[in-house]
Amino acid sequence: QVQLVESGGGLGQPGGSLSLSCAASGSNLGLYGMGWYRQAPGKQRELVATITSDGYANYEDSVKGRFTISRDNAKNTIYLQMNSLKSEDTAVYFCDARWVLAGKDYWGQGTQVTVSS
Repeated sequence: QVQLVESGGGLGQPGGSLSLSCAASGSNLGLYGMGWYRQAPGKQRELVATITSDGYANYEDSVKGRFTISRDNAKNTIYLQMNSLKSEDTAVYFCDARWVLAGKDYWGQGTQVTVSS
């Protein structure tokens, strides 16, 4: 049983930066793959970035070179550093913890990110 809480969202300017955090409780995240997803109004939820339990990261093409996903298993927390923000990054960002082999998948409630000049 895992509970995830995202934080750090808010208003950013084009070209600026924001940092998101996802804190977990109820279980140790060491065995879970983690991911950030986002959903803009009127659009489908899309994968932004994933990171494995041993730190291997993958990114959606539109955020490569701008966003960085990281994890601190000792703190039971993952992060998303967002640089060079664009208006297209505006969305609700969700944290996901997944252990496919064990049939476990948990989601946070999301945090709003708005990029506007």
